[in-house]
Amino acid sequence: MIPITPTADFASPFLPPGKLPGWLHRPSHRFVNAMLWRAFRKETNAARASICALQPRERVWTEHPILYGVSPSLLPQPRDWPPQAHICGQWTLASAQEWSAPEPLADFLASGDAPIYIGFGSMAGFDRRALGEALIGAVAGRRALFYPGWSGIDGKALPSNFHVVGDTPHEWLFPRTSMVIHHGGAGTSHSAARAGVPSVVVPFAADQFFWADRLAKRGIAPAAVQGKRVSAAALARAIDFASRAQVRTRAAAIGAAMAQEDGLGEAVRMIESIARAGARAGLAAVRR
Repeated sequence: MIPITPTADFASPFLPPGKLPGWLHRPSHRFVNAMLWRAFRKETNAARASICALQPRERVWTEHPILYGVSPSLLPQPRDWPPQAHICGQWTLASAQEWSAPEPLADFLASGDAPIYIGFGSMAGFDRRALGEALIGAVAGRRALFYPGWSGIDGKALPSNFHVVGDTPHEWLFPRTSMVIHHGGAGTSHSAARAGVPSVVVPFAADQFFWADRLAKRGIAPAAVQGKRVSAAALARAIDFASRAQVRTRAAAIGAAMAQEDGLGEAVRMIESIARAGARAGLAAVRR
């Protein structure tokens, strides 16, 4: 879900976008990947041994095939990637479209204009009171859906123009909204773009700043609103940007393009192709 194959096109998604000169883009991937390997080496080798009966690895390796559940509409495949790295398109579940909304949510959606969606997933550790006040001030009486997630914000303290929702499939819900205010996780960023609606991204950590930058570069989100010190004024300006007709038009066009992608089918086809190549290589080795 996160591009970690070294490229000169952009720096590692785990570093702040736009801060490194181009000649450091490729080395930044190698550096971050080495750090990730050090952090997860023990667990990776345990999985290799228990699941695949493979010998442990001492160093990070990159020659294996790697498939990305990333949309080329948001991140075109870098031309300098090796052939074993492949962008498939977003991985989605068709069953989400068959989901039925609980009656309170269905009634809220039917009672007025498409609302703003607000949700920060598993993000926590920020000033919940300040963020809640900023959200209320920025929304300024508009209809809004709020998903508390791990934020710790008490939905009962929100004004009546907010409707609190629980776990709801993004593929079902986002097309019924006017915009999505979110933390910039890879999955949420893709689902908002695929829904054809603008985003307002409030990143907090890791690759969220990268996806905020990608959405802004595609013209379907304003510049990121900093999550650690978000203000009602900054958030209101971002909402105004996402409300512009040209932004909504671009978002609809990108959503239509992403709807034509078959990311899951492409991943399956690639896995089958890799398996066939491996079987042929194994048969050839046996014959030799």
